[in-house]
Amino acid sequence: MTAPLMSLVWTDHVTGRQGFLVVDRLVRGVASGGLRMRAGCTLQEVAALARGMTMKEALHYDPEGRYIPLGGAKGGIDCDPRDPEAYGLLVRYLRAMRPYIESFWTTGEDLGLTQDLVDRAAAEAGLASCVQAVYPLLDDERAARKRLADAFAVEVDGIGLDELAGGCGVAESVLAALDRASVPYPGTRVAVQGLGTMGGATARFLARAGLSVVAVADVKGTVANPAGLDVEALLAARDAYGTVDRSALRPGDRELPGDAWLSAGAEVLVPAAVSYAIDTANQERITARWIVEAANLPVRPEAEELLAARGVTVLPDVVVNSGTNAWWWWTLFGDIGPDAAEAFAHIRRSMRALIDLMLARVEADGTTPRTAAHALVTDRLPVIADRFGWYR
Repeated sequence: MTAPLMSLVWTDHVTGRQGFLVVDRLVRGVASGGLRMRAGCTLQEVAALARGMTMKEALHYDPEGRYIPLGGAKGGIDCDPRDPEAYGLLVRYLRAMRPYIESFWTTGEDLGLTQDLVDRAAAEAGLASCVQAVYPLLDDERAARKRLADAFAVEVDGIGLDELAGGCGVAESVLAALDRASVPYPGTRVAVQGLGTMGGATARFLARAGLSVVAVADVKGTVANPAGLDVEALLAARDAYGTVDRSALRPGDRELPGDAWLSAGAEVLVPAAVSYAIDTANQERITARWIVEAANLPVRPEAEELLAARGVTVLPDVVVNSGTNAWWWWTLFGDIGPDAAEAFAHIRRSMRALIDLMLARVEADGTTPRTAAHALVTDRLPVIADRFGWYR
């Protein structure tokens, strides 16, 4: 594994807290990757996420598409997003990173931050947009920016299209895996850790596809119902951080400890919250057949080895949760318009093709899905580098 192109640590002059930026690679002079905020965030974590973004971009390379994948990058801030100092810290971080955002780093929401919050802080920091570095690559910047703004204004049953795009991709990954295994949707049970942007949207799409969401976890604990939860009611009862108001629970819903989702009696687990949620100790409690990584880095490598030995398939984050990032660029570059039906159809088609390609390689090579995904990236990165170079 090669070292990242650029890695920096920033120290806030007001609070002493640290922030990080890692640019793994540039393509056409630009790198893409979100900004996360969480207590305990480290440079090593951000570097791994930046490498993951390089992989996600490469996996969506289509030489015929208007969207040409960018390089990979990631930002991180070591702070609890609920801390009273968090917003001011975010503004100062973006102000410090302004030269990079204006020149080559396109960013957006990630763990702990919403897009609305990032946009508001970016404006306060003096930025025109958190994706302005990509504007020189657009054929018609004004039309492209309007298209993306229009897409962000679209709502589907009370939830913004931008929040639903990633979950649509995660759900389609689940459905593709079930289809390859000839497992019917009705009767298949799902447990989701995290009911924020990614977890909430994933739960909605899976429930509407006929699966039974039997457990969801948030910072207050796990809500479970073996007969199936009312996903729409839980989504309506969330706060901005994905925490469910317990007064909205039905009589059959049970409140359990926070880690109860791991052993909730589900065939599919969707970790959609924090990194490193599944380790060598708690993986022993998992009886699911599939773990579908909606979050970034939710399964530790050592745990994944133990799970694979037990016959549990982990569908990796670099494929599963890549739909959000791709949707931004498909929209901005004009591969799709600001329309929910068109967006969902494109996401489903692209994600299913990727999952099928990855699982076909698993079967052919006798390897794990993550190894197969890495092999696909290894095939595609030289093609991108030959066409565009490493830095330009």
